[in-house]
Amino acid sequence: MTLQEYIQPLKGKSVLVLGLGVSNRPLVRLLLAHGIPVTGCDKTPREKLDAEVLELEKLGATLKLGEDYLKDVRADVVFRTPGILPNWPELADLHAQGAQFASEMEAFFAVCPAQIIAVTGSDGKTTTTTLISKLLEHQGDRVWVGGNIGAPLLDRVEEMQPEDKVVVELSSFQLMQMPYSAHIAVVTNLAPNHLDKHKDMAEYVRAKENIYLHQTEKDTLIVNMDNAITNSFADKAVGTVKKFSRQGKPENGVYLLDGMIYRNGTPVLAQSDILLPGIHNVENYMAAIAAVDGMVSDETIRYVAKTFGGVEHRIELVRVKDGVSYYNDSIASSPSRTIAGLRSFASKVILIAGGYDKHIPYDVLGPEIVEHVKILICTGATGAKIKQATLAAPDYQPGQPEILEIDDFYEAIHRAGALSQPGDVVLLSPASAAFDKFKNFMVRGSEFKKTVMEL
Repeated sequence: MTLQEYIQPLKGKSVLVLGLGVSNRPLVRLLLAHGIPVTGCDKTPREKLDAEVLELEKLGATLKLGEDYLKDVRADVVFRTPGILPNWPELADLHAQGAQFASEMEAFFAVCPAQIIAVTGSDGKTTTTTLISKLLEHQGDRVWVGGNIGAPLLDRVEEMQPEDKVVVELSSFQLMQMPYSAHIAVVTNLAPNHLDKHKDMAEYVRAKENIYLHQTEKDTLIVNMDNAITNSFADKAVGTVKKFSRQGKPENGVYLLDGMIYRNGTPVLAQSDILLPGIHNVENYMAAIAAVDGMVSDETIRYVAKTFGGVEHRIELVRVKDGVSYYNDSIASSPSRTIAGLRSFASKVILIAGGYDKHIPYDVLGPEIVEHVKILICTGATGAKIKQATLAAPDYQPGQPEILEIDDFYEAIHRAGALSQPGDVVLLSPASAAFDKFKNFMVRGSEFKKTVMEL
């Protein structure tokens, strides 16, 4: 289906676009350019809107704003932003009226002319997505990156050619009710996450499964064999299944053995050649190597591994001051992500943790903190939970680690610096989302970096 063929049936219908964030703004412009009237709904009040949204109004969009933005809305077709879940009670009237629901990403999947490689999971999505794109780019492909990372893609689809490669990161919210799947689907791992918004873990997992459930026999699913949930997906896949593992040897896939990454029995990449720290990044490389199998040379894989320094806010070295190394791992919004960060360092660290409460368990984090942390600074809404998980760890002994509770984020950074000694690592790895104090993890990470540079 072409973009024009997708848009033609929308003409003459009333269209609602729910959420006017970055991903939906090009969608509104695209619909308006084709003569389709659009009502854009957003919780943000008019006085706090940025100029780009107000420009949509000048182009012809009707705006419905503020706390009641979902009240008494009517439409034939509804495009929702990922942050507005399809099961929200506020959308019940629209469902009852027979409105058709879609999203910018669903529309893109329907009309994209190129091969789509999609990545999802609880941890490692962005790094794996970035690695796949870097590998393909270095090999000489024209690559488009988007989804939950990068820019929206729907308004660029007419520039794409069939021989191009599209690499997208997809969140559980983007995948809910997604009726399409990627040609190559990668699931890095799954653990409890976003349970403040999903009804339960089962709903979270079901959403993730849409990345492969609509595949054909010509398509490929890549899963983490070491993760029980993702490994179980293989039984439902209709296409080729490839697995990656650092604990075993999959029959068809990529594995780690004695410091070497193998693909189907052939050595591809030495673990020591990977510039990114941490065993979790070895897993990210294995997933990426499986995804580009047959498209990228081993030489390209080794070159990228030796030269790629990582993505911002992901165990990012900010500064070395007075012999103390400060790392920004603000992306770590779950215990599993923080555990991976802690295991990346050879000695015990000074950890700053805590943030918005997504109602996920922290008991698994406690023993890791006891093993890898010398000073724990708890901050934010989940600080008390992280402290309690540490105190409850079987091997915890008083003072090991030393635990401080400092609610103010900036004061926590200054205290970490004051308590540090030459050779120490100060790590921001919150194991929590940022929304209690910041707009997102990127703002939190940027504020951490700014404060560290001012120490």
